[in-house]
Amino acid sequence: MCTGCNNCSKFKELEEFIQKQDNKEAALIAVLHKAQGLYGYLSEEVQEFIAHKLEIPVSKVYGVVSFYSFFTTVPKGKYVISVCTGTACFVRGAGDILEEFKRKLGIKEGETTEDGLFTLDVLRCVGACSIAPVVLINDEVHGYFKKEQVESILDGLKE
Repeated sequence: MCTGCNNCSKFKELEEFIQKQDNKEAALIAVLHKAQGLYGYLSEEVQEFIAHKLEIPVSKVYGVVSFYSFFTTVPKGKYVISVCTGTACFVRGAGDILEEFKRKLGIKEGETTEDGLFTLDVLRCVGACSIAPVVLINDEVHGYFKKEQVESILDGLKE
């Protein structure tokens, strides 16, 4: 019997969210966003739960999860660092910034540091070309970013 663990409360919150949806099949993306917000990623168990509650095949849930790059099936770090590599950012040094993050963190794009603190991602465009190059740390936008800022930003996040 569950004693009210955090995981159970998340499933309960997700189920309540699903129950509020008028059109269950049309609600899939909204439900996936909610679940990823609760869990940080969409595990197989969570995908199966969603499929069951929405009364749709698991394959449909997985198809949507794997199609959209926003969704992830693996845990991410506490800090998700996303370097924009769209044209405006790239021509203004995003490639060098990405390489510096990779060097300092010892990981490649899509990987998470062993301590679970940082995940490094790339984005194709965040729509902030006027302040390129852009780095997102979680949901915080850092414009006019310079390669020389990498070490200090990482040190600040570790504190």
